Amino acid sequence: METENRTVVTEFILLGLTQSQEIQLLVFVLSLIFYTIILPGNVFIILTILSDPGLGAPLYYLLGNLAFLDASYSFIVTPRMLVDIFSEKKVISYKDCITQLFFLHFLGGGEGLLLVVMAFDRYIAICRPLHYSTVMSPRACYVMLLAPWLGGFVHSVIQVVLILRLPFCGPNHLDNFFCDVPQVIKLACTDTFAVELLMIFNSGLLTLVCFLGLLTSYAVILCHVHRSASEGKNKAISTCTTHVIIIFLMFGPAIFIYTRPFTALAADKVVSFFHTVIFPLMNPVIYTLRNQEVKTSMKKLIIRHIVC
Repeated sequence: METENRTVVTEFILLGLTQSQEIQLLVFVLSLIFYTIILPGNVFIILTILSDPGLGAPLYYLLGNLAFLDASYSFIVTPRMLVDIFSEKKVISYKDCITQLFFLHFLGGGEGLLLVVMAFDRYIAICRPLHYSTVMSPRACYVMLLAPWLGGFVHSVIQVVLILRLPFCGPNHLDNFFCDVPQVIKLACTDTFAVELLMIFNSGLLTLVCFLGLLTSYAVILCHVHRSASEGKNKAISTCTTHVIIIFLMFGPAIFIYTRPFTALAADKVVSFFHTVIFPLMNPVIYTLRNQEVKTSMKKLIIRHIVC
């Protein structure tokens, strides 16, 4: 069979998360609650960090970026999913599907790399405190903030380029509630084995390596903290524990989805739902609830606006 792009499919029909009306209503209510309550909370975190000069440490700029990435990520899937729940025919154009897929992996890949940068920041702050101001200089911080965006962009471009080369000439029923690599590839009318291996290497292996690297780095940090007798021991343990929770929320579902051959499993849609809708909104909030400085600044900001 010829392998050049012969795309004639102009739209995909999304089969949705479930066919049960009751479950769809539950999903709608749950998603709407998270979207209308926690999303403004993420925006408030960003405004707090930007408005408080006392939160000028690199850690808080990284947290602000995490909140921004997660807030942006939530716009990719959730709004359309909420509308599609009440649509009889869930249709997405080929171009919109590719666009959704691009931003999904652009922001998702960027967030994964940002967590690596946050781990490096904590390692220097806790294990090499005397070198912190030198290593985490303003110029180095700008580079570290730019690197996740650039890495996520490159990662996503590779995904999109591989998909654009595939011919889509017949089946257009996408067994999901949004466009993602595993389901889209299966609709190509050609042998996709080589492409699937490339995708697993680009997404799955990268995700797994980052995950194991992060766990190793935080294990080293926690061992160092446990052996030390410094006054900030409890604070360091609390911060690192929170980071580890976020790592599991971020990488656990991603490893499940992208590190295996693209065969459909019953749990795929449920895992994807939490990975794309629920967890991204929760990540910055989980961190903020464990960070006393940010909570104090948020209270001051609220009081200031009430007084004004």
